[in-house]
Amino acid sequence: MDDRDETAGRRDGEAVEPEEPVVYRQTRYKAPDGAAELLLIRHGASEPARPDRPFPLVNGHSDPGLAPEGREQAERVGERLAEVKLDAIYVTPLRRTSQTAAPLARRLGLEPRVEHDLREVHLGEWEGGLFRKRVADGDPVAQRLFAEERWDVIPGAEASEAFAGRVEASLTRLAAAHAGARIAVFTHGGVIAQALAAATGSRPFAFLAPDNGSISCLVRLGDVASVRGFNDVSHLDWSVAAPLT
Repeated sequence: MDDRDETAGRRDGEAVEPEEPVVYRQTRYKAPDGAAELLLIRHGASEPARPDRPFPLVNGHSDPGLAPEGREQAERVGERLAEVKLDAIYVTPLRRTSQTAAPLARRLGLEPRVEHDLREVHLGEWEGGLFRKRVADGDPVAQRLFAEERWDVIPGAEASEAFAGRVEASLTRLAAAHAGARIAVFTHGGVIAQALAAATGSRPFAFLAPDNGSISCLVRLGDVASVRGFNDVSHLDWSVAAPLT
């Protein structure tokens, strides 16, 4: 086609509409096809430790129940996630996780499944509530633990490599079982810290001590993981929380 063809039928002086320029807009994040979205929820605040009343143990792990404030946090987690489409709810063998998951499970009509390998790191001789006391007292071993970022400086504690291995294996298994879906995993502060440190290649304790009742988000596809959120506690405020997207 020559210039005469392009102008045929157009009146002299008629404006020519310019072509729309090509633009590339920013878009919202979308998980890769087949990826699993894991909402890692730390249990609500548990009962205080008392020197004269050690926590009961389950397979050597401390098993306190929720404190009153922990039960309130559990209700708020349930409210926050009540409209979120979930494929499953997971808890650990320790009752503070199942108690925290209960309000959400009741709202959604889902039966929580127990994932044993996402139980908290084993604290050896400092189980039963002694860990809290040693940390509060500034025990030299506790100071060394945080300086070296290794749980196994505590006598009899779980080796850090073993802990990391079981957390990684569990998350890989859950992600494969729920490919393309979203699940809620009610677990522990040490487990969440380990999962996010592994995903980011950070120092071991970089994500330690997420708040009780907080929500963190991990997207996994095979052995590739991305952190999409950490320590979301907006639902724990008295103000109305924004919806989780």
